Amino acid sequence: MCMGFGCNAAGVVGCRIIDSPRERLLAVLTNNFVPCNGRFPLLIALITLFFVGTEPSPFSSLLSAVGLTAIIVFGIAMTFLATRLLSDTVLRGVPSAFTLELPPYRRPQIGRTLLRSVLDRTIFVLGRAAAVAAPAGALLWIMANVTVGTESLLAICSDFLDPAGRLLGLDGVILLAFLLGFPANEIVLPIILMTYLSEGALTDTGNLLEIKAILTANGWTPVTALCTMLFSLMHWPCSTTLLTIKKETGSFKWTLLAAVLPTSLGVLCCMAVRLAATFLGL
Repeated sequence: MCMGFGCNAAGVVGCRIIDSPRERLLAVLTNNFVPCNGRFPLLIALITLFFVGTEPSPFSSLLSAVGLTAIIVFGIAMTFLATRLLSDTVLRGVPSAFTLELPPYRRPQIGRTLLRSVLDRTIFVLGRAAAVAAPAGALLWIMANVTVGTESLLAICSDFLDPAGRLLGLDGVILLAFLLGFPANEIVLPIILMTYLSEGALTDTGNLLEIKAILTANGWTPVTALCTMLFSLMHWPCSTTLLTIKKETGSFKWTLLAAVLPTSLGVLCCMAVRLAATFLGL
C-alpha cells in the first residue's frame, strides 16, 4: 500500500513478497484504492480551489493538509472494505500467519542494488507506460483536431457521455477526461481544460485562479469537485498498472476485476454524493 502512494504499478510488483497466493492477490486487486503520485496534483488543486480557497491565510496550508489527509484515509478505508468484500466472496479462504525473519547481515552491494532497481522497477514500469502512452497520445490529438461539421470529435464524445457524467455528479467532459487519461492520471486535468477551451493541444496553466475561472464558467460547484475527487480516488487503474497486474497474475479475469471493483465503488460513492446534494438542495 505504501508503495502504491508513489506508483500503483510499483505497489503491485511489491506484492511479490507475500507468500500466500490468496493474500497476494488481495493486495494486488486493492492497491489502486490509494492515490498514486499522478492523482495527487488533481486532488490538491480541487481541494485548494473549492474547499480552502486561493487567498493566503494562516490556516490555508493546514486546511489543505487536513483535506488531503481525509481523502487518503478514505482511500485506505475503502481498501480495507474491498479486501473484506473479496475475502468473503471470490477469494474466500483461511488467513495465513505472517512471520518476519531477519536475514543475515551482509555488506551492501551498491552497484548490484542500483542495477536491479533500474531494471526491475524503472525500466519495467516505463516500458509498459510507453507501450500505451504513444498510441493514446495520438488518439487524443486526433480527437482534438479532427472536426465533424463545426465540432471536434472530443466535443462530440463529451456531449454523448454527458448524461452518464451528470448521473455521477460530473459532466461529459470530466468523464471523457478520465477515459482518455487511461495512460496516465496526470493528464486528466489538462484534458478537462483543453476540452472546455476547445483547444487542439493539452493545456497546462499554473495559475489556480485561471483554472477556477474556467471550471466555474463550465458549471463546476463544490459538489462537482467532490465527486471528481472521489472518482479520481476510485476508478480503473492506469494502463501501466493494469499491464502489471496482468503480468503478475497471469490472468485476464483478475485484471478485469482489478478495473471493475474500484470503478463500481467509485460510481456508487459519486451517485450517493449527488443524490445527497440534490436532497439538500446544494
